[in-house]
Amino acid sequence: MIAAVDIGGTKIAVGMVDSKGHLVSRAELPTAADAGYSSALNRIATMLRDTAAQAGAEITGIGIGCTGPVDPVTGEIGDVNFFPHWRGTNPVRDLERIFHVSVAMENDADAAALGEAGWGVGKSKSRLVYVTVGTGIGAGIILDGEVYRGTAGAHPEIGHHLVDLSGPRCLCGFTGCWESLAAGPAMVEWLNRNAPPEYPRTDLTAKKICQLAQEGDAWALRAIEHESRYLGLGLANLVTMFVPDIIVLGGSVMNSAALFLDGIRAVIVSSCRFVPSEKTELALASLGEHANLIGAARVWYHRFGSKGDLRAG
Repeated sequence: MIAAVDIGGTKIAVGMVDSKGHLVSRAELPTAADAGYSSALNRIATMLRDTAAQAGAEITGIGIGCTGPVDPVTGEIGDVNFFPHWRGTNPVRDLERIFHVSVAMENDADAAALGEAGWGVGKSKSRLVYVTVGTGIGAGIILDGEVYRGTAGAHPEIGHHLVDLSGPRCLCGFTGCWESLAAGPAMVEWLNRNAPPEYPRTDLTAKKICQLAQEGDAWALRAIEHESRYLGLGLANLVTMFVPDIIVLGGSVMNSAALFLDGIRAVIVSSCRFVPSEKTELALASLGEHANLIGAARVWYHRFGSKGDLRAG
């Protein structure tokens, strides 16, 4: 059975996933990046042994999804904000050495895209864009069944394409990045900036704003409208550039997708003039809260197939 590893900024999750994409066992621990890469590697190895025992299965391969820039060819972690001191480490090489099985790694958004394309709502679609909307915005692009990569295997940073140069400053230093306008924190920032002084701001989060909007709060609804507009503009850009069969939306903000979808669709229709946007399906991610883990397993299946032999699909 294939073991999956999801390396995130706050937690590391592992699990055992069967050939149909079913998560059989799972465990997680805090990333604790400051404890160092070696500590994380040891904890990953221990969790993998435990989850394999729990599933009553042998580890026959390992798939990894990792936040931030990674090199899917060499297996090295790049310059990740959450754990900068891990740059140049190689979990692919190290887990191959520990478990004596083949290991494959992708950026976590690419992994989730592969999961949805292979086992989820995008199955049978050859051109898929997966967009995750949470504290940031990430995307994985599948074209003709393969992960789209830039030069030198670089992962496209869709969340940092510029949507509005008059927009707020992004954490990356530029102004108007899609992420700064349409990720979850952007709703909080917009509401803090625009609501009257008497509006209650205690413990305001994207999740809280969505709850308030569902209760009919006027300012929360305006924040949702603002968010929907910029989500729609960014997605319209993706439709114009890639004309995919399907765009799959995931991430924590999409737990309240019903608040956004009509507004998003309206913006896409009005903003895409030269491509058949009506042929691009807009769908919600179907693999649930463990999509990243399931996607990590799919990375291995996509790279090596059922017998461990390198193949395209």
